[in-house]
Amino acid sequence: MKKLLITLGIAVSLFSCKKDEAKKEVVFTPRNISEVEIGVLLKDSTLNVRAIEKVKGYEGLFFLTSTGKGGMIGEDEIVFPIEIDNDNEKLNFRAFASTNEAGFALSVASPAYLYKIGENETSIVYQEDHEKAFYDAMAFWNDKEGIAIGDPTDSCLSIIITRDGGNTWNKLSCDTLPEAIKDEAAFAASDTNIAIVGDETWVATGGGASRIMYSPDKGETWEVFNTPIVQGNGPQGMYSLDFYDNKNGFAIGGDYTKPADSSANKIRTADGGKTWQLVAQNQNPGYRSCVQYIPGREAKELVAIGFKGIDYSNDAGDSWKHLSDEGFYTLRFVNDSVAYAAGSKRIAKLIFR
Repeated sequence: MKKLLITLGIAVSLFSCKKDEAKKEVVFTPRNISEVEIGVLLKDSTLNVRAIEKVKGYEGLFFLTSTGKGGMIGEDEIVFPIEIDNDNEKLNFRAFASTNEAGFALSVASPAYLYKIGENETSIVYQEDHEKAFYDAMAFWNDKEGIAIGDPTDSCLSIIITRDGGNTWNKLSCDTLPEAIKDEAAFAASDTNIAIVGDETWVATGGGASRIMYSPDKGETWEVFNTPIVQGNGPQGMYSLDFYDNKNGFAIGGDYTKPADSSANKIRTADGGKTWQLVAQNQNPGYRSCVQYIPGREAKELVAIGFKGIDYSNDAGDSWKHLSDEGFYTLRFVNDSVAYAAGSKRIAKLIFR
C-alpha cells in the first residue's frame, strides 16, 4: 500500500507540473496596427537614399546617398554630409553594411568601389572595372565574413566575399555558382536583396528571371530555386527579400513601371526558400521596393514600403492594410514599433500604432 501511495503521489505531481506548464503557454496574438506616425529627421534636396543600417555600437542610423555622401542620425545629433571620397564625384552608393570594427560602402556602377570606413581612415578595399559591373546589396554573416552581390559580368551573378573582416574581397568563379538565365540580374532598390540567418544565405534576383540563390554554408556552395513572382523582362521580379528565421521568408517586388499592378508581386516560403507561394494576388500593395518582418512578431507581421506608400500585414502577408501614401525606398526596424525609413529628399522615423 505504501508503495502504491508513493507511486500515485509521483504521478499526481508530474501531472500537476505538466498542467502548470500548459497554463504558462502563451498563444501569440498579432496586433492590428492602424496608423503610422512619420517624423522627418532630415530633409535635403540632394538626398536620394537606398542604403541605411543600424550600426553596431551606435545608437542611431548610418546612411549613404546616390551622390556619394554618407550621414549619421543619432538621438541627439545629425551629421550630414560625410565625405566618403573627396576625389571621386561620381559615386552612387546603394549598399552599406557594418561589423563591430568598421562600415562598408559599396557603389553600384563601373568602376565599382567598396570602401572600408574605419574610425580614423577610409580606404578602398575592392574595385571592379568591368564595364558591366553593377552591385546591388551587401551583408555580413559575422565580424569576419561578408558578402556583396551584383549583376552578371559573365555567365553568373556577381558575388564577392570577404573572410578577413572586409580587408580583402574575392569574386566567386562562375564554376561554383548557378548559371544565370538570360537578362537575370538584381535590383539596387533598397539594399535588401540578401537575407542571412546564421550561416544560411538567400539572394533574390530579378529581370529576365526572378529566382532565389541559396547557400547553407556562408557562400561556399550554392543552389537555386524558382519562384512564381512576376518576371521575364527588365523591371519585373523580386526587389526585396527578408527571412524571419531559417524557414519563414517573404519577398516583394513587381514592376516599378506599373506600380499599381498587384497580380503576382508578393511571395512567401515556409520551407527555407525551397518552394514559394503567391499571396494576396490582385490585392494591394502593388509594387514595393522593400519588405521587412517586424521583429519579435512570430513571422506574422510585416511592413512593405515603396514610392507609393507604406503597408502592413498581420497574417504573414495574406492580407494588407494601407497605412500611408508617403513614399520611401527602404526601411529598417529598431524594435517592434519603431523603424527608420529613407527615400527621396528625406529620412524619417516611423512609429507604428
